[in-house]
Amino acid sequence: MKILVKLGGTLLDGPESRHRLAREIAAVAKAGNSVVVVHGGGKQLTRFLAEKGIESRFVDGLRVTTVAVLDAVLKVLAGSVNQELVAALIAAGASAVGLSGVDALLAEAEQMSPDLGFVGRTVHSDARLLEILTGHGYLPVVACVAADRNGQIYNVNADQMAVACAASFGADKLLFLTDVDGVRGGGNEILPTLTPQQCHELISSGVATGGMQAKLNAAADGLERGVREVVIAPGALPGVVRKLTNGETVGTRLTTAAGVASQ
Repeated sequence: MKILVKLGGTLLDGPESRHRLAREIAAVAKAGNSVVVVHGGGKQLTRFLAEKGIESRFVDGLRVTTVAVLDAVLKVLAGSVNQELVAALIAAGASAVGLSGVDALLAEAEQMSPDLGFVGRTVHSDARLLEILTGHGYLPVVACVAADRNGQIYNVNADQMAVACAASFGADKLLFLTDVDGVRGGGNEILPTLTPQQCHELISSGVATGGMQAKLNAAADGLERGVREVVIAPGALPGVVRKLTNGETVGTRLTTAAGVASQ
């Protein structure tokens, strides 16, 4: 089975959480699955910028990325956050390899808006490098940085990066491990299943906003691009990776054929 795990930066901020998730992911890879990890690191990046006296500004949930911020993105996301996770996975017995979307143009991007600076949207993903690495027993760990064919580097939303990689890799499962229990409906209940149409309804009705809106848009995009199943689940739950790969009901499962979820 091909599995792509997207880890939110909050889950990677402390060594205990980082090493627990690394052990869980390594165990799934050792069981014979082809596993790729995509990670964020917004919390760590904000802290780094604050230490440098650089204010973090956001427009529609996206970080305005100046030249100075882009430099920090490379140092923090493609640097310390990526390598700490790679090291944790190696300690757990996985042959982890740190990458970003820049490597072999794994993720090709274009500028999203001049107002956002060097924020990119993925326009193409070439999964050949992921296929080569997983085919030889390696576990790729991808930071959410991409580039265009002229060599310009962009800061890319980690959810969008995960979808682009999952779609090109032909992932059977895309697991969004986050700091919430799942997708909540209008009555604040966790919805066990959703279809892309129901995702759009939650957004248009104002129930899903902010980060969850971005996640649902990314998840629906992934399903439309051929990913068989997307799950939004709590990364803080011990054993969550094993539970999800075994098909247990945790968080919210999104498929094109999901049952009707109460809203």
